[in-house]
Amino acid sequence: MIKAIKIYTGPDRHTKVAYGSVTEDYLTDAVSVRFKTTPPHGTYDWHPAPTTQYVVTLSGTLEFETFTGEKFILRPGNVLIAMDTTGSGHKWRLIDDQPWVRVYVAFKADAEINFVPDEDGNI
Repeated sequence: MIKAIKIYTGPDRHTKVAYGSVTEDYLTDAVSVRFKTTPPHGTYDWHPAPTTQYVVTLSGTLEFETFTGEKFILRPGNVLIAMDTTGSGHKWRLIDDQPWVRVYVAFKADAEINFVPDEDGNI
């Protein structure tokens, strides 16, 4: 399994964070793949995820924050499972001198994401 961080909308309509892994299954419910680069020191203010998607970081280190103040660091090689498509969303900022290069793998709206929570809450 591959370590991952999942963000999702809780019953209070705020983004929640869970740490765990994704299974190494085929991505049969994927509908698109795209690449994006943000220059060093970039930021993006409050927003929900546009769709359920994996975000695989290839370079750059980011700090993510939820509306309730929960923070986590996303590093190269980490998989972010973005499922907070409604509610208050999240924001991020690059915290190193590298561009954020990432791959988005978007899924069908009813896709089942194979996420296994970690007992210790670490990535």
